[in-house]
Amino acid sequence: MRIAVTGAAGNLGHFVIESLINRGVAAADIVAIVRNEEKAADLAERGVALGVASYEDEAALSASFQGVDRLVLISGSEVGKRTAQHTNIINAAKAAGVSLIAYTSLLNIETSDLSLGEEHRETEQLLADSGVEYALLRNGWYWENYASAIDSGKAMGKFFGAAGEAKVSGAARKDYAEAAAVVITSENQGGKVYELAGAPALSYQGIADAAAEVIGSPVTYVNQTVAEYQQVLEGAGLPAEIAAMIADWDRSIEKGALYSESTDLQDLIGRPSTSAAEALA
Repeated sequence: MRIAVTGAAGNLGHFVIESLINRGVAAADIVAIVRNEEKAADLAERGVALGVASYEDEAALSASFQGVDRLVLISGSEVGKRTAQHTNIINAAKAAGVSLIAYTSLLNIETSDLSLGEEHRETEQLLADSGVEYALLRNGWYWENYASAIDSGKAMGKFFGAAGEAKVSGAARKDYAEAAAVVITSENQGGKVYELAGAPALSYQGIADAAAEVIGSPVTYVNQTVAEYQQVLEGAGLPAEIAAMIADWDRSIEKGALYSESTDLQDLIGRPSTSAAEALA
């Protein structure tokens, strides 16, 4: 069985390949799809095959997928371009005869109003219409997304946000990667939907406490309005458009967009998900 992983030079894709190897998949049976071959030199040195193709190049993707049985489709990182990119990947996989696609979607996608959600919903529909068997890996937030709590905690003893008392069911990237590796190497996965939520869920003060554990000094969560949080992000150097998007995510998070009591993640990986403190460390 030959398995391809898109976005393999990125953090999540790299962890997926590590997890596949740890599960006994031979490196020669893994194809790492990358834009830049140099960024995957470490994988090539381990015997992983490289397929050089951007998400925009359907012909190159199709060539890279030749002989591939199963595909882990890591969602693209370019917000606003992902539906078109994922269309290319799905079409190329279908043309190459890939039998199963596991796609990294978003937790609670059916009800979430996170701005990231629309492209994930569109991609899930593309998969449903493709005729290729697929599994949905609806990933929660990465604890690593809150690394800013370390920086602001060290500098000011504070962690800023606009999520109120909401809780986030986060986990580490490596947890989601391991779950993807389990699904893509298991049988009868077509049509499966996994709501992948870490536990325990933490409030933003809980995340601040995790940062405090890492740096060894107290960190207090400062709850703000979305507009105030956007100003903080801009003050930290983010472009206004990006700051507005990230601040608005907290508006959705406050409404429960990233909270779930699902145990799918723990069930798949066979262990507790990684704590926020461990992930941030």
